[in-house]
Amino acid sequence: MLLLLLAVLQTIPQLPDSSGWGVHVLTVARAPDEAIWVGTYGQGIFVLRPGASSWQQIHASTDTAAHAISWDFVHAFGFGLYGEVWYGTVGNGWGLSIDGGRTWKNWEFGQLGPEWQYVAPNGIVTRGDTTYIGTADGIKLTWDNGATWHVITDAVGATTAKDPLWGRLKNQYILSLSPLYDGLEVHGLSGMSLSNDGGRKWDYFKSTRSWGQSPDEAFMRLFRVARAQGTALGFCADSNIIPIVWLFDDSTRGTPWGILYGRPKDRCLGLPGAPATVTAAAQPESLRHTWFKRPIALTDQPLIDQTYRFGSTMGGNFQPHQGVEFNNPDGTPVHAIGDGVIVHSGPAERGALTVAIKHDRRLPVAPGRGPGAHDPYYLYSVYYHNSKLLRQVGDRVKAGDVIALVGNTGRATNDHLHLEVHASPFDSTRLIVDSAVRYPPYNTNPELWIEPLPGTGVIAGQVWDSAGQPVSQTRIYGLLKPVPSETPFSYIETYGPKNHSDPVYHEHFAISDVPPGAYVLGTDIGGKRIFRRVRVEPGKLTWVEFRP
Repeated sequence: MLLLLLAVLQTIPQLPDSSGWGVHVLTVARAPDEAIWVGTYGQGIFVLRPGASSWQQIHASTDTAAHAISWDFVHAFGFGLYGEVWYGTVGNGWGLSIDGGRTWKNWEFGQLGPEWQYVAPNGIVTRGDTTYIGTADGIKLTWDNGATWHVITDAVGATTAKDPLWGRLKNQYILSLSPLYDGLEVHGLSGMSLSNDGGRKWDYFKSTRSWGQSPDEAFMRLFRVARAQGTALGFCADSNIIPIVWLFDDSTRGTPWGILYGRPKDRCLGLPGAPATVTAAAQPESLRHTWFKRPIALTDQPLIDQTYRFGSTMGGNFQPHQGVEFNNPDGTPVHAIGDGVIVHSGPAERGALTVAIKHDRRLPVAPGRGPGAHDPYYLYSVYYHNSKLLRQVGDRVKAGDVIALVGNTGRATNDHLHLEVHASPFDSTRLIVDSAVRYPPYNTNPELWIEPLPGTGVIAGQVWDSAGQPVSQTRIYGLLKPVPSETPFSYIETYGPKNHSDPVYHEHFAISDVPPGAYVLGTDIGGKRIFRRVRVEPGKLTWVEFRP
């Protein structure tokens, strides 16, 4: 039997890799007709149909007449009784094909509004003629292929749901949705819920969910979360963590670099093309300026959205991001990251309910770096898209005070907090919050300011071309971050011209909450691949430079 399985696996071709850095596989499923469906990060869907010798690629398209999928970031599949194929995305809803994937009907922002965009990893379940789609805003279900929908959500979600309420959960943020023999199982932010009547009633089992543990406890928490989300964790030397998506058997799996066949024993999955010997980066060092607190409590959803970090364009799909996102249910408390005074409380860009704090702490900088550089910079934090503001201009706040509630006001596509940190040589609120200014002049990467998760570290650095100029919006591969898997990490992007380096670090990229261990990172500069080996330690920053 094993020999037969291996013979079958050897007939499965590798995924076509246009980048040379591998295809980031987020999910894989075998359909009832034996076709293999692969969801990827940014490269759409690959299908290997029975008897075929090559993969068919299905891409998103802005041409609605093409009836294509809505988004190229796919991490969920479901299959109906009569050949229906469902897919779910990271950030743009889901879709259905009833003709084997030739054409698609999509439910995305235009149909769903600013909620229901983030489908849970492997979060589509079909039971008979009913399809359940788990998202960060609850569950939608249909028994007529989307002609009508019902919702399963929490008390807050029930007040905003446009479709009839089918059932009620303790918390709407779905980390995983799984079928049971006679029911459904949901893992959420605060525990697990079970239903044996199709989602009408739920039995809730509370769990302690907090990242405020020791590193060993936090790591076991990481393992439990990954297991609940349908992701296995593989391990390499130096405690490196590899997210592995199990496929249709125990011998085949998806990885950040494609599909792996067979069981890797006593070996790591290496970055494609990396040489045996790689130049080492600098050793981890102490942080150069003090951390602020995190704006979301460790008992809520404190993880930074990895798909749209500071400076990111999500693979060229969006404008360069000016802050970081914390995806949380509507109504989640937003906390001040440091002591200071409220200098803005009200609408900002496109009506987003916004709070800004001028902090008591100031940042000493080296002289001669811009106007007023001989004086310490003023520090501000800004919190966007809230559903409710709880503090007014002039109020004094301390780190940890609740200042607002998470929402989706303004230019938002889901419930989340958008956080910015500004280091300005001028004491001027207008330079920090201005509804007419899309690219603020003094914002910096919040990941260099807020404290990392317990037991994790930070990587920052620079990428230079042969002329000694920064390389904008290039990708750095090789880093592995298994959570949050609902917004998976794939690569680092260097800043573009609309982003600003930290006045102290002068970095071209920075990323926090990195699990400790050794990593080989790689990027492309002028058509040449450059690799560096880095070591990450808890509570420290590792500096790395890439040069041709």
